[in-house]
Amino acid sequence: MNKRFVVFITLIGLSLSLCGCVVLLAGAVGGAGTAAWLSGKLVQEFNVPSDRAIRATHNALEGLKLPINKETTTSEVTQIMSRYTDGKTIWIDIKSTTSAACRIEIRVGATGTKEAERKILTKISAYL
Repeated sequence: MNKRFVVFITLIGLSLSLCGCVVLLAGAVGGAGTAAWLSGKLVQEFNVPSDRAIRATHNALEGLKLPINKETTTSEVTQIMSRYTDGKTIWIDIKSTTSAACRIEIRVGATGTKEAERKILTKISAYL
C-alpha cells in the first residue's frame, strides 16, 4: 500500500510538471500571432518591417478619426501619440525586432484600456 501511494504521488508530480511544459510549448508556438496584455499595454509582434507598421498605424488612426498629436523616432523605437475619443492619451510604440519584423505596443490611458487598445490594434492589422 505504501509503495502504491509513493508511485501515485510521483505520477501526480510528474503530470503537473508536464502540464507546465505543454503550456510553455503552446505559448512558444502561438507567440508571434497572438497579442498579449503586458503591464497595461497590448503587445503584438508582426512579420513586417517597422516602416510598414508605422504607415499602417498612421492609416489606422486616420481611419478611426484619431489625430496624431506627436511622433518621436529614435534608433530603437517610433512612438506615436494620439488622443482617444474619451480624451485618454494613446501611446503606440513600434520597435524593430529584426529588419523584417517589429513589435507594436499600445496603451490607452495611464493604466490601459483593453477594449480601446484591441480596437486600435485590429485596425492597424487591417492595414498591414
